Amino acid sequence: MSGRKTDGGEGRLFQIGDMARLFHLSVSSIRHYEALGLLTPERVDPATGYRYYGPRQFEVFNTVRYLRALNLPLDEIADFLQDRDVDRIEEKLLAQKAAVAEKQRELARVERKIDARLRQLQAAQTAKLGAVELVRVPACRLFWVDGPLSAGDYHELELSAGKLAAAQAEALVFLGKVGFSISAQRLARRQYDRYDGAFLLLDEADRVDGPVLCLPETRCARVRFRGHHLQSPAQYRALDDFIRGRGLRIGGFSREITMIDQGFTSDPEKFVTEISIPVEDA
Repeated sequence: MSGRKTDGGEGRLFQIGDMARLFHLSVSSIRHYEALGLLTPERVDPATGYRYYGPRQFEVFNTVRYLRALNLPLDEIADFLQDRDVDRIEEKLLAQKAAVAEKQRELARVERKIDARLRQLQAAQTAKLGAVELVRVPACRLFWVDGPLSAGDYHELELSAGKLAAAQAEALVFLGKVGFSISAQRLARRQYDRYDGAFLLLDEADRVDGPVLCLPETRCARVRFRGHHLQSPAQYRALDDFIRGRGLRIGGFSREITMIDQGFTSDPEKFVTEISIPVEDA
């Protein structure tokens, strides 16, 4: 470690590069700390502008490193260094502990959302495509938006999905979860030319602004198929044939979502859509 012995009673002084190596900081970080007022060099050579630091700065460097390791914001550190006090640092550490706990909750929420998306992708890739099945669909929450939409107008569907997403604070939550629905009355009449509304299928961790519809676990006729909403009418007819053939009747509105679409792949051949229709005994 290089150093400089001075004659002014300052003892051994260190240049900024020496301090950077000693405290495992970058030179730019030290300059940034100085600009924020966190530390002041022991002296600055008036001829060269070189900064020199001594033992009195070591304590400040250690305090800054320790508090930064706790992720305390620099402005809070600067505030503390202006007026060091046990009560003040205790207050700041308690506040930082609360911030860390909130961050942990947010990360756990993100992890749940990732797990939900992975389950959906895995289900889509392992599904028996084109086969109608009688299944129990788990309880779920829908953020519902009423309004008729043309089933054959792809751009209108995308516009509706975009507006639904834009109305919320968490835009990324919508990837792969915007769905469309046909009412039970129109399903019974085999009318598949338009949707009666759009909805957002919520994960457990999702937060949305507006009314949420909670649906219980439901017995449904379900089909997963290769394609998008434009290929849905043929699948609705297959579902209707299945329901009638089993002596069942339609018990509610359909839930149609894309499990894999352009949000996940640019290859339309890999798109997978799911349609579920609640059923009851006739």
